[in-house]
Amino acid sequence: MDDTLERLGQTIRNALGASVAGYTVANGELTVNAKAADVVSIAKFLRDDPACQFINIIDVTAVDWPSREKRFDVVYHFLSPRLNQRIRLKVATDETTPVPSLIEVFRGADWFERETYDLYGVLFTGHPDMRRVLTDYGFEGHPLRKDFPLTGFVEVRYDDEQKRVVYDKVALAQEFRSFDFLAPWEGTDYVLPGDEKAKTEGKEGS
Repeated sequence: MDDTLERLGQTIRNALGASVAGYTVANGELTVNAKAADVVSIAKFLRDDPACQFINIIDVTAVDWPSREKRFDVVYHFLSPRLNQRIRLKVATDETTPVPSLIEVFRGADWFERETYDLYGVLFTGHPDMRRVLTDYGFEGHPLRKDFPLTGFVEVRYDDEQKRVVYDKVALAQEFRSFDFLAPWEGTDYVLPGDEKAKTEGKEGS
């Protein structure tokens, strides 16, 4: 598997030249790092080249690295049914530099790019309808950014009694809890609720 992906990565790099910064094979997956400005031509190559035939776009998303100058990795996932392989394409951008839209190559990228814009604030040039798709009307900010605040926002809902849209403060269903992430089968460093009763009953029985 890894040998096949290694050959595929080398083929893509040789064909696209300077457009590809490099590639990695890890955990049975091929990841290609590319220049954002060339993403459309790269997507066309991955779709049309006989050695690739990645004709299905699975997803478009982003990863936020606030400490980097180009804080976002825009991540594309493609599928080749002919090769029975998936490929991940990554390009880097910042908060103000848009990435070319892939709609002319993959119509299915439409809502994927809108979702990435809505949640991360990544802009796509050439997109015909760059509107939010998940958050409420008038929502400010991008909720999957690492620096997005957890409180202080409002939610929009339709009030049937008032027959209009109203804005309410976001109410959390429960308080934030502190998790210790200890595996239950390894035991905890403290007594869990109810365990003290079991230990007491055990001593009385003996």
